[in-house]
Amino acid sequence: MALRISTLSENTAGMGDFYGEWGLSFLVETGETTVLFDTGKSTSAVYNADSLKVDFTKIDRIVLSHGHYDHTGGLRNVLRRIGKETEIIAHPDIWQPKYSKHKNSPVGYIGIPFQQRVLESLGARFRLEKGPVKIADDIMTTGEVPMVTDYEQIDDELFVQEGSGWQPDKLADDLAMIIKVDAGLVVVLGCAHRGAINTLYHARKLTGVDKIRLVVGGSHLISASEERVWQTVGALRELGVERMGLCHCTGLRAAGILAQEFGESFFYNRAGTVVTV
Repeated sequence: MALRISTLSENTAGMGDFYGEWGLSFLVETGETTVLFDTGKSTSAVYNADSLKVDFTKIDRIVLSHGHYDHTGGLRNVLRRIGKETEIIAHPDIWQPKYSKHKNSPVGYIGIPFQQRVLESLGARFRLEKGPVKIADDIMTTGEVPMVTDYEQIDDELFVQEGSGWQPDKLADDLAMIIKVDAGLVVVLGCAHRGAINTLYHARKLTGVDKIRLVVGGSHLISASEERVWQTVGALRELGVERMGLCHCTGLRAAGILAQEFGESFFYNRAGTVVTV
């Protein structure tokens, strides 16, 4: 199966007429299916799609990795460009009222910046599932990711509002997409709030395939301790990941370590990057 992954939104932009913005969006194309994975923060996904000459009307469905604004804020622009009813696959918790409470900063809303009925008026048809969803014979979502490693923890500055109080956000809506190719798996991450390694273990368990050809997306190492970064490096080696294009919430410090440790097997996945498998 031929696979093409185009990075439509990312914090940084590659050479050419591309727009960088804090967020993430990938267009995943096989010979039979076209899936948009996340939509970026606002206008970057649509703008960069034009630079790559992407036809949004060919998108079959959208997958949302989780309910944060930097992965869902482009939904309205994307749906307007698609111009037809479009299935959106996600976890039910994407609609939780999500907030961040960083030290010395005011509480900030970081959830989906649109009401559901507004998106539905533009053609969105939400399919909200806690478990894995099969998209095509060789494409599926992970559903909820079990937390099995002892070093991957959810950011303790993320909360959901329940009534008049606050509860830690368990990020149960954090999911990834898995594509089976001839010689293994390709895993597309959003932010991997529940752990990039946890996600890869889960992908192998769901599919029964051990070989991981490619991992792209965010690994949420931006605020990780140095110990956790090195534990992640060790796990990636143990998993035998052939190639990785980690970016967004990976952070430049961790990305530098990954680049040094994995050499040509690592690339920073900027907006405008196109990868074929």
